[in-house]
Amino acid sequence: MTEQPPARVAGYERRFNTLFAQYFDTLGTTLDTPSFSRFTPDCVELLRDLSLRGGKRMRVVLLHEAARLVTAEPVEGLDAAALSVELLQTHGLVHDDLIDDSATRRGGPTTYYAYREKFPGHPRAALALTVLAGDLALALSLRVLLEARLPTEVRQAMVEVQTRAAADTFVGQIVDLERDFSTTPPDDEILHAVADHKSARYSVLAPLRLGLLAAGEQPDAHEPGLSDYARLLGICGQMRDDYLDLFGDAEAMGKPTGTDIREGRHTYTVVRLLSAVSGAERDFVRRALGDPACTPQTIAEIRAIGEQAGVADRMRADMRQYAERARLVAESWRPRRREDAVAFFEQLPRWSVERAA
Repeated sequence: MTEQPPARVAGYERRFNTLFAQYFDTLGTTLDTPSFSRFTPDCVELLRDLSLRGGKRMRVVLLHEAARLVTAEPVEGLDAAALSVELLQTHGLVHDDLIDDSATRRGGPTTYYAYREKFPGHPRAALALTVLAGDLALALSLRVLLEARLPTEVRQAMVEVQTRAAADTFVGQIVDLERDFSTTPPDDEILHAVADHKSARYSVLAPLRLGLLAAGEQPDAHEPGLSDYARLLGICGQMRDDYLDLFGDAEAMGKPTGTDIREGRHTYTVVRLLSAVSGAERDFVRRALGDPACTPQTIAEIRAIGEQAGVADRMRADMRQYAERARLVAESWRPRRREDAVAFFEQLPRWSVERAA
């Protein structure tokens, strides 16, 4: 493999960001919008702003590398698939930030808070317009596939992949909220199931399937390897997010830390923290858990407690363990798939963990 993951990822990111900007430049001319409407262009502009604001474009990377498992030649349909997966991601970000009542995302205001500022005297309108903005992004993610210049059967298969991925993600969001209503912290089996439905199936499995479809292969011929790899990489990704929420750098992430504590969320980090401490420290964490007024100082104290109790080290070890399991799944593809693409999938899990840690 001539390029390590960071260089390969950066190349895809640069190219796709240009493509995404061009897509939004022309989107206004393709939407059937009444001439009097001011809210619709505003909505599109907010979606554009959020969509183009940062992100590693790992879903784009995954679908391109999935196609490279089959061929090194240019593949028609990857641009449409890339737009689709990132528009679905934009939908998820808009709704996630609404669910979490988050003020910032990627160093700027969330769509919800942008609407709250735009309509300070109309909170219900701000809420409704945020929901509709997310819904529009979802519809656009499917429309871009339906309009792709691909054989009908390929377009239909891609739309089915994205529709199933969206449905799985919605179920994941539901069980994610349900998890936090439990009176006892969930075990890893529950946490893994949430990570699989909420994240892995749309962020990893769907891009892999779309890349293979674009390259002329049936994804079912690659099972169970695709699902196993996606689930393990998704668990790594969710652990990374949970780890960064307490132990990460807020300035580097572009959003505050401690959100999971304030929201009372039973994440990988929170569950491990509760199991690692006792007595006064556990009571301190318990009192903060679910307190929306929890101060940055309290979060810093909880972070220090977690570091002292070895929770940060354990989270990094767990991420590496699941990254290694994902690597072994990718290694099993070697006899049948192109060497350099397989090597990328082997290296990707550990690289993702190391950059998180």
